[in-house]
Amino acid sequence: MKNDLVSIITPAYNSETTIAETIKSVIAQTYEYWEMIVVDDFSTDKTSNIVKKFSESDERIILITLKVNDGVANARNTAIKKAKGRYIAFLDSDDLWASDKLLRQINFMQIRNCYFSYTAYEIVDVDGREMNKIVAASEQRGYKELLKQNTIGCLTVIIDSNEIANIEMPPIEHEDFALWLTILSRDYVAYGLNENLAKYRKLGDSLSFNKFKTVGWVWKIYRKNQSIGYVRAFIYLIHFIVRSVIKYKKLGLLQNIIAFRKEEISDRSKARGRKSNIA
Repeated sequence: MKNDLVSIITPAYNSETTIAETIKSVIAQTYEYWEMIVVDDFSTDKTSNIVKKFSESDERIILITLKVNDGVANARNTAIKKAKGRYIAFLDSDDLWASDKLLRQINFMQIRNCYFSYTAYEIVDVDGREMNKIVAASEQRGYKELLKQNTIGCLTVIIDSNEIANIEMPPIEHEDFALWLTILSRDYVAYGLNENLAKYRKLGDSLSFNKFKTVGWVWKIYRKNQSIGYVRAFIYLIHFIVRSVIKYKKLGLLQNIIAFRKEEISDRSKARGRKSNIA
């Protein structure tokens, strides 16, 4: 029955406050032929205990605990290696799915005969409250277009592993973006289902929300991961920055990002002042 099984890849680290809600959103799926592989990346809280309780009552939920903390890419890759399904889906331990997410997206892939799909999603606050901020899914994305802007939310992606082999995230920052580029560089196309089927929890202090750092990560992906020449990489980076600013301005998040950056700079300045005083 591998032809119908969806393997859900969920890395988790110190997620005791959100993991239960994430798992419940999977259990609520109207598409029932799935397995959820949760990889606990050496959490120091009760994450593993919470997942274990769910796995004891639902054999589709599989818990893997790592002995050392080695990052989200390794956690996802560990789950992918254990996956038995034809379809590989991604859902982080603080994000949520609509109950018909899998059913609608798998149907979409089968009707369109596509191997890589993603959907629209909404941004919610740390408590899961709606913020009226929807990130739309474009009709499709090829390699060159994706280089200019990452429009694919990891929590929405489903990949057909029967067609697309070697699904592995590199051990670098923005690892999901790097994987999408690697797949699309093989002449595949990612198709978007423009329906809001997931919720991305915005954590103000999370790495993914610090978009200033993202620019540096993207540059490294262009140059080292994708082996793009300096001039072409610079042109793509300009596109990436401009489109990202437009995107976050539309979502009303640009001021949040700027404020977060100012606060970060202020904290660093205070820290340097404290060191000077000690010296």
